[in-house]
Amino acid sequence: MRPALVLIAAYLLGSIPFGYLVVRAKAGADVRESGSGGTGATNVSRRAGKLAGVITLLLDAAKGALAVLLARWLVTDDFGINWWVAAAAIIAVLGHCFPVWLGFRGGKGVATGVGVFLSLYPLAVACAATIFVLVVALTRYVSLGSILAAATIPLFIWLLGVYFRPVANLAPIITAAIATGALIILMHRANIGRLLRGTESKFK
Repeated sequence: MRPALVLIAAYLLGSIPFGYLVVRAKAGADVRESGSGGTGATNVSRRAGKLAGVITLLLDAAKGALAVLLARWLVTDDFGINWWVAAAAIIAVLGHCFPVWLGFRGGKGVATGVGVFLSLYPLAVACAATIFVLVVALTRYVSLGSILAAATIPLFIWLLGVYFRPVANLAPIITAAIATGALIILMHRANIGRLLRGTESKFK
């Protein structure tokens, strides 16, 4: 019963639409009606300013981290990482992308994924963040940086977990990284199309 409740809590935490709430509070508007149509930090910053975007980023990351910390506390004996924790991580990101409160139309999962993996393997997040910063600095495409960072997280977890900071059981973390990375990339499919056509908006 406890694992099931943890998974439900992970979805409900992930589905809190902070970007929607921030824009509604600051601009009295629906963030989904402008820009990319998502509720994530990038679209929020375009609609309500960079401060609103930063606040959304922090809150979305916090809910992902909280979902994982809650799972580690309730379904492991030693605050470790097992398959239930990995499932909670995936479901938290899924909740952000498909929130029940907004008709299952949310964001792309990047910030929530950052929070999730800061709780699971922060060093891998630091490596992926380096990729993100370099790509955005060189191209000004936040979407491209997000896609490449999400794609490389599983690789960084594996490399670090095998050669730098050994982890007894990498399978749950890598599975969570692959699943959430694939979901984030899938949520960017419209961005990928615009990148290929050369019509994607650049971050200013």
